Amino acid sequence: MNSTGDLEQLAEIELKKDEEEQAGECPQASIPTNTACQDTSHPYYDVARHGILQVTGDDYYGRKLIIFSSCRMPPSHQLNHRRLLEYIKYTLDQYVESDYTLVYLHYGLRSSNKPSLSWLRDAYREIDRKYKKNLKAVYVVHPTNFIRVMWNIFKPIISHKFGKKLTYVNYLAELRNHLNYDQLTIPPEVLRHDEKLRATKKGGPPPPVKVPPPRPPLPTQQFGVGLQYIRDKNKGVLIPPVMSQTVSYLKEKGLRTEGIFRRSAHVQLIKDIQKLYNQGKPVSFEQYADIHVPAVILKTFLRELPEPLLTFALYDQILELIRVESSLRVATCKSIVESLPEHNYIVLKYLLCFLHMVSKESLINKMNPSNLACVFGVNLAWPSQGSVSLSALPSLNIFTEILIEHYHMVFSTRSPPAEVLP
Repeated sequence: MNSTGDLEQLAEIELKKDEEEQAGECPQASIPTNTACQDTSHPYYDVARHGILQVTGDDYYGRKLIIFSSCRMPPSHQLNHRRLLEYIKYTLDQYVESDYTLVYLHYGLRSSNKPSLSWLRDAYREIDRKYKKNLKAVYVVHPTNFIRVMWNIFKPIISHKFGKKLTYVNYLAELRNHLNYDQLTIPPEVLRHDEKLRATKKGGPPPPVKVPPPRPPLPTQQFGVGLQYIRDKNKGVLIPPVMSQTVSYLKEKGLRTEGIFRRSAHVQLIKDIQKLYNQGKPVSFEQYADIHVPAVILKTFLRELPEPLLTFALYDQILELIRVESSLRVATCKSIVESLPEHNYIVLKYLLCFLHMVSKESLINKMNPSNLACVFGVNLAWPSQGSVSLSALPSLNIFTEILIEHYHMVFSTRSPPAEVLP
């Protein structure tokens, strides 16, 4: 079978085989409310409500993670695939200026919900260079022969450069080698399918995952520990050293760097620098000759706090911002921020003062308050359970944008005597 028609027929046969093998499973379960868009005013609510796309966290390189779940695809007669493509582009438009990673969860694609081949061709052509340039990696989870046949069909139109970004992942556990797995929103039916595959591979039920007991943090630890721990171990200093050092360096060297905070960095280098900080050893960013390294370190520090800087308690209030009349939003943000514990408030004010400085150079660095908000919103607030849903992003981004753009107004009233500014 070499012709396109033969390959298309073979793809359909392979998909039918997948369905037969998965006959006892239920890929199209009800959609958990925390993964679907609940905002009926969303311009693509008809698509977003299914929870097919999720944007959550960053990978080890500091790149935004976008997840596509096939099992969330309803039967084709219930979904306008043209609208789906528009929704995908609408979502990507918020991130294509930054490096990002795509995780494709293949389980749950069936004859009844798969898009046509013509739609896939149109999608590849319409997802043009603007979208492909900063797409740094694609992880295809639970690939089957159907995927490999589809690859042969599309190989003639897929560039070699794009093909090198593709990685097949047979089991979910393998994703841990590439990204922060705990930040992913994995549908329960995909988790069950993964367990079944692992059981089949080993000839029995999968053993329970052994989680080693947590080791106590080092006295010098900075990543993965709370603000109070860092303060107690650093003679009462209010601004964590990793934050003050990265901000100080970026203020001096990076304010006019185009795309600052958009680019990623080499994962091993970031891990090595984290290790140095955690061991209390000196870090000199000059030696790395890459301004994006301290930028990624700053984002990583915020993301690895056990509780977000804006705290779990304020998360729901932040999400309600989108329902507040535009003229009242600055005052609402000010009220929310002023309710923070004093230490969180001081650290947040320090960070936002710096981000306001970055935004003032946006004509050169191309990072206006909106662009910075897309980067930092999900690193300042997240729910106590699960990860940030796609439907929560507009509120998070608007909130963060207001903090940056209206910094002087939001932080004008509360000035703790111990506050520190960059």
